[in-house]
Amino acid sequence: MILDFKNSTRKFLRFVAYLLLPLGGVGGGLCSCSDFFDQESDRVIYSNVDHIDSWVDTTYSVAGILNKLQAIADRTILLGEVRGDLVSLTSAANSDLRDMSTFSMNDDNIYNQPRDYYAVINNCNYFLAHADTALKSNRNQYIFMKEYAAVKSIRAWTYLQLALNYGSVPFVTEPITTKDESVRDYPRMELADICQYFINDLASLPERYDYEYPDYGTNVRGNYSRMLFFPLNVVRGDLYLWLGSTMGLTGGQDYFRRAALCYHQFLKTRNGLDTNCPTGTDYCIWMPGTTTWDEFFTFCQTSSSGFLMSTGGMANTNYSLIFSNEAYYSEAELITMIPGDSIPAEGNYSELRNLFNSNSDNDYKVSITPSQALFNLSESQANVALSSNLKDPTYSPSDLTNHRRGDLRLSCCFYETEMSNSETNTRMTVQQIYKYRTRNVHIYRKQMVYLRLAEALNLAGYPRLAYKILERGLTTPVIRKEVYPYLDKADSTWVATNLSFPSSLKVINVASLLSPNDTCNTIGIHSRGSGWTPLNDEYRLDGEEDSCYVMQPDSTFIFDAARYEALKTRQMAQVDSLILNENALECCFEGTRYYDLMRFAMRSDNPGKFMSERLNRSELNDRKKWYMSWKGQIGF
Repeated sequence: MILDFKNSTRKFLRFVAYLLLPLGGVGGGLCSCSDFFDQESDRVIYSNVDHIDSWVDTTYSVAGILNKLQAIADRTILLGEVRGDLVSLTSAANSDLRDMSTFSMNDDNIYNQPRDYYAVINNCNYFLAHADTALKSNRNQYIFMKEYAAVKSIRAWTYLQLALNYGSVPFVTEPITTKDESVRDYPRMELADICQYFINDLASLPERYDYEYPDYGTNVRGNYSRMLFFPLNVVRGDLYLWLGSTMGLTGGQDYFRRAALCYHQFLKTRNGLDTNCPTGTDYCIWMPGTTTWDEFFTFCQTSSSGFLMSTGGMANTNYSLIFSNEAYYSEAELITMIPGDSIPAEGNYSELRNLFNSNSDNDYKVSITPSQALFNLSESQANVALSSNLKDPTYSPSDLTNHRRGDLRLSCCFYETEMSNSETNTRMTVQQIYKYRTRNVHIYRKQMVYLRLAEALNLAGYPRLAYKILERGLTTPVIRKEVYPYLDKADSTWVATNLSFPSSLKVINVASLLSPNDTCNTIGIHSRGSGWTPLNDEYRLDGEEDSCYVMQPDSTFIFDAARYEALKTRQMAQVDSLILNENALECCFEGTRYYDLMRFAMRSDNPGKFMSERLNRSELNDRKKWYMSWKGQIGF
């Protein structure tokens, strides 16, 4: 059967947008997988569509899957943040959030609803079982393979979230369409097995679908459709990173290498095959003024605006806008989001704005606020400002107000002030976290992928490469000049064979910081908030200049393999700590912190001790307490 894909696409753009309402579902009326758990339900899931072989069925089915994702969007962020150490709850927080923060969620907690994950999974299973991937267009191109690959990626991501939150989960890959099927005893799988299964499951997809996505234009609830999907190589990278972590620091080294290759491949193909995806040059930095530095910093303490400058076309604008900018272009920050509805009555309205930000809907009382631990971490960073000669490091003072001490990213995405309440004639504190100025829920963004690439490279045994991502930015010239001279032959060969960056990727340098015409497009992630890191004497790789080539009495040099391995082990431990901190500085409030801590704990000598000390909760010594459970049917 031959279909005209191009002409069919336009016809259904508005249809897809309509389907992202609460009533959207998989073609044929597939219901939620809640019946998989609720064995007393009288409902039986029937389907009157035996084969998805038309553009109508396919579009309807994919839209239904995207709709089901909306139900788990908020909790993806909250479960990853509220259980971490970067936020605290206020007195306005509801009891369900409080129970989440104390690891005491019961079966009735609104955030403990595994059936919502299985609704996504069952919709995916149905689509994958019935989509006709053999159909071709009149141009002899497969019509539904983009959707098929996208749905496989969504299913893998959703199962990963289930395993991260529940530990041990019923595993089913066939669609449940009858009550008899819903009450079967399905096997349980834990994190490592789920990661391995989906690594294998995604491996057979043709490489082109790593960067080709379903394209429904920009009319999907006002969003560009590409941002609604989960890139295969990012999901693969996460699966490898978690699988390696379950095996400890050394047992998973091969998986860490594979994770690094997946993240690197995504960055090379995000904008098409063999393209470039730079970090960009958006950052917050102290700039020299027309007065002396002492006077300049005094001004910065009292000024309400204009104390920061940024490049990349964002001068005099708030740096935090990059977090909520949902426009799609080649160097855009956002990669994947789950769209939310615009009004609460629509049913899939995200509450994140009301939880993080003061507004009239919550009587200006937020539920979630930055923790003292986050303030301490941010303020402990040495911030290198530019001196007038652009050469000597000048560190910003330690007595700046409004959280401007240390790293500046927190002060650029978090704002707190006092205002008067005219109705009660009282003063109140109001808060804005600019990362939540949107109704949509952001899942992946570019800096997050770079940080996971750094984590994977470090664990794979390449701490210098990982460190350069944090300090300067990783390009081919940087690797040649600042990495290769310190590697042994085996490591040099692996890097040369597997890591390449296009010549168009250019790292920023000191002189270009003040040059609007500079063509540089990438920067070290730590420099985004802590000043010009290459000049920061307090941010140095241990033994950075140490050579493992030892001079012999005859003035020849031999390579000392034992010294090389010892130095690398020491550097890996240091960079591991730097990356964990950088994840917090860059991705605070974005729902990744608890999972980052879990992953790092798994690789420690004593995982329970790591978690209990980091989160100050003794019960986390028992690894099973890291996870939720529900009615004895899911969880440990």
